[in-house]
Amino acid sequence: MSSKPQTISQFFKRFPDEETCLNHLFDVRFGQGFECPRCERASKWFRIKAERAYSCQWCGHHLHPTVGTPFEKTRTPLQLWFYAIFLFTTTRNGVAAKELQRQLGVTYKTAWRMADLIRKHMGDVDGDNLLGGAGEVVEIDETLIGGSVEGKGSGYKGNKTVVVGMMERGGEVVTKVVTSRHREPMERLVLDNVHPGATVATDEFGSYRRLDTLGFDHVTVQHKKGQYTTDNGGGVNSIEGFWAQLKRSINGTHIHVSRKHLWKYAKEAEYRFNRRHVPSSMMDELLSTFGPLPERRG
Repeated sequence: MSSKPQTISQFFKRFPDEETCLNHLFDVRFGQGFECPRCERASKWFRIKAERAYSCQWCGHHLHPTVGTPFEKTRTPLQLWFYAIFLFTTTRNGVAAKELQRQLGVTYKTAWRMADLIRKHMGDVDGDNLLGGAGEVVEIDETLIGGSVEGKGSGYKGNKTVVVGMMERGGEVVTKVVTSRHREPMERLVLDNVHPGATVATDEFGSYRRLDTLGFDHVTVQHKKGQYTTDNGGGVNSIEGFWAQLKRSINGTHIHVSRKHLWKYAKEAEYRFNRRHVPSSMMDELLSTFGPLPERRG
């Protein structure tokens, strides 16, 4: 299987029309022979042309493949949704709503909503796996996004947003937008996302100073002294590289992202980074991984 993302021509050959897209959702979520939630019999399912649904051969119960997906409450054609996901998975720095508006021929409001739901879906599919473990190194660092910085020595204004990143070297990254960098919430964040026994590498920020008492081997670098690596594995260069990618996306593609929505842009960058070795898998994963199937009726 090629590691390269699909081309536009390959995309439209695979999903040439609305019916193909709906059939894809039905196949990946249910498939012929799926047991009917109402009559509890393995069924052959028949397409209902008047709506995005399939009917049970035995009792006529309807299955709606778009329920529980980003496409559930929308009149926008599924092919446009699939193409929007194609664009998200074939770009390095994200897709602006204005670009979706231009390429899809929809209103800006519709394009913004589509992009917002796709980013949420990326975050849901990626999840937040625990990082590290015995023998592994997890780098932890924070960055400030948005707002402005006052003069030297005066610190940061309150309109910047803090994003904390935790990256297993050679592995995955997890991002969290936080409202406080005080010691207790930062320690809780590390405990919730990093396996005990891991080596945790940070800079000299004071909120990390007690991590070695919480079951972690803690190593630090002193940035203020011009130190960026240490002989015992200290350093946060990898997570700082991720911050550079995230900021390129925001500054170059979106220009400005509000504090309210920043977590979704961070999760989008996180999703893309965590699949950096298999970029061709992203579109299929996003078009095949959804929430739980509808529950059986009692």
